[in-house]
Amino acid sequence: MWTRNFTLYFGARTVSLLGDAMMPVAAALAIGQVYGIAGVGSVLAVWTASAVLVMLFGGVFADRFGARTVMITADVLRIFSQGTVAIAFLDGAPPYALLLATAFLSGIGAGLFEPGVNGMVPLVARDPQRANATLKIAEAITQLAGPALAGILVLAAGPVFVYALDAGTFLVSAVCLLLVRVAVPQAEPADVLSDLRRGWREFKARSWMWSVILVWVFWGVLVIGPSVPLSSQVIGADYGWVMAALGLGTVAGGLVAIRLRPRRPLAAGAVALSGYAAVPLTVALGSPLPVLAAGHVLGGIALAFWSVMWSTSVQTQVAPDVLNRVSAYQIAGSVAGMAVGQALAGPAALLVEPRTFLMGSALVTLGVAVALLLIRPVRELGRQPMGEQPASASAGALT
Repeated sequence: MWTRNFTLYFGARTVSLLGDAMMPVAAALAIGQVYGIAGVGSVLAVWTASAVLVMLFGGVFADRFGARTVMITADVLRIFSQGTVAIAFLDGAPPYALLLATAFLSGIGAGLFEPGVNGMVPLVARDPQRANATLKIAEAITQLAGPALAGILVLAAGPVFVYALDAGTFLVSAVCLLLVRVAVPQAEPADVLSDLRRGWREFKARSWMWSVILVWVFWGVLVIGPSVPLSSQVIGADYGWVMAALGLGTVAGGLVAIRLRPRRPLAAGAVALSGYAAVPLTVALGSPLPVLAAGHVLGGIALAFWSVMWSTSVQTQVAPDVLNRVSAYQIAGSVAGMAVGQALAGPAALLVEPRTFLMGSALVTLGVAVALLLIRPVRELGRQPMGEQPASASAGALT
């Protein structure tokens, strides 16, 4: 698996994930000190919303010009946005409008970057599940190091250094991607709207995919979206260490996913996902740090295993020529609810005590796992044999 291309892609993805892992904690601590929970929630919501807005076009561009090219462009945008925030903090408290504007630009970069992630894996690795699990371990390590690093650096060196370092991670990512050598797709002549319609047809033809995304909207609104603003308030100074524990669990989940190859990957992933309920539950109960850490380790294992099963299913069940567009639809759908949840975190904190809300998030997590198992196409989706090319919707071979 460790070819030159995969090694470079692994390096690009790892440092990019480090930047992504640092950003929420840096925002929660640095921006939260100036503008409070509502300010953090709104900045994160703008970031997520702008990512969703451009994500579909990111998938079209990745299928037309190559995922690598679009991902490099996305990294350049994020170098500029994070560097601008670092400079703005030099004068103390940056204008709130500037934080929203740079969050919007950074979100555009994320929206362009993410659709290509799925498309690149089959190009640089022969075994997608093993590659996804390895990348998930890298993500876990960044989740382990990134939040703790951001928390320590905000307190020790200030937000200027944290945001400058964040910009540097995207610079390294762009350089690594420049060195990757993969074939550029030869797309058939078509306008953007036609490409979007083709991607939509492929997406909606797979009932197992769109049904998962529908369930995931509730997950984003009620669990993932509000988690950073609310949990950071409840946990306080130990928040970075607790997020590091989540990263440690993700490492373990990735290791499990390397070895375990269930016949029905999404069903196995849904069962595992129920363990994520331990994350909001331990926060809601006001647990001491060791219990919080244990709950987040369990949640990391659960979410990592589901993530690998889901990514591998998408990469192996969708035809390569439309993979980036279909990925854009499923990613945009899955994070749309997150944007709503982030925006509502501030108002929700005024209406409902954060621990009460997080107790509800734990119950929603269990409900999501049950709902996934009750959906027959999700429950019965089997593994795609290795080396067998998936068919497109026009070929009529869909699940």
